[in-house]
Amino acid sequence: MKAVIQRVTQASVVIRKFDMRPIKKGVVVLVGVGRDDNEGDAYLLADKIINLRVFPNEEGKFDKSLIDIHGELLVISQFTLYGDCSKGRRPDFTGAMEPQKAIELYNAFLSKLKSSGLKVVSGDFGAEMFVNIHNDGPVTILIDTDDKKSA
Repeated sequence: MKAVIQRVTQASVVIRKFDMRPIKKGVVVLVGVGRDDNEGDAYLLADKIINLRVFPNEEGKFDKSLIDIHGELLVISQFTLYGDCSKGRRPDFTGAMEPQKAIELYNAFLSKLKSSGLKVVSGDFGAEMFVNIHNDGPVTILIDTDDKKSA
């Protein structure tokens, strides 16, 4: 699984032009599921994100996690993270898991995040959405569960 994590002061997703789902201080997680991913990847990624120390302490150093600050999460499914642009000019998305299977891992990921007790808001898997992000910093982190160094 791949994720782009952005620290935010606030964010929201609008689905079908009327359903707005907001969060306050926390992170926006754009998450993609790869064709070889499994439930272990979903749990690893969720644990990594809720414990990732990207919030400043009193000295301004990255030392606090979502758990520490009681932050909120906005999670958006994003198969386009698996877009391979190495050939030609059109991204190739064959590295992404097929939607019927990907939704199961996406839901496992959401469940693991929710088990932390933090507020978790999500978009609708596969829907067209408008995401409003007030990036704080800006701070943007990339995590790929295939990268053994991210474990």
